[in-house]
Amino acid sequence: MARIFSPIRLSGVVIHGFGRGSKELGVPTANMDKQAVNMASSLSTGVYYGFASVSGGPVYKAVTSVGWNPHYGNKEKSIEVHILNKFEEDFYGEELRFLFLGYIRDECKFESLEALIERINADIKEGSDRLDELLDHKGDVLFSESTEAQ
Repeated sequence: MARIFSPIRLSGVVIHGFGRGSKELGVPTANMDKQAVNMASSLSTGVYYGFASVSGGPVYKAVTSVGWNPHYGNKEKSIEVHILNKFEEDFYGEELRFLFLGYIRDECKFESLEALIERINADIKEGSDRLDELLDHKGDVLFSESTEAQ
């Protein structure tokens, strides 16, 4: 069951991930660096929705996974952000800011890759729909602060 909570602000550098988002799942993700993962250690693992911005650019709807990706049995905790926008180029090494606004579900292992992909697409739709009611958060201070202030 999705829930809304007080905004949580996080920024980090985009790093190379496992290469599964675009290639295997059809859902490109931006992986945040270990420092950002450590800063978010108090967050429960699971799927969240919010807004994201890359290098001070436009603010877009986004859905993110925080955790161990049990379907793949990851050994390291990760934060993988799917921004609901088509980017022409990769942005590794760029700053990513994410405003957590709500929680969709716990992470879990799926019976098949197809079931995982189906659930990811449902999460994206649910997050996008919920964010339609929270558009005023696109003006959050996280997105107006200069990079030097972070």
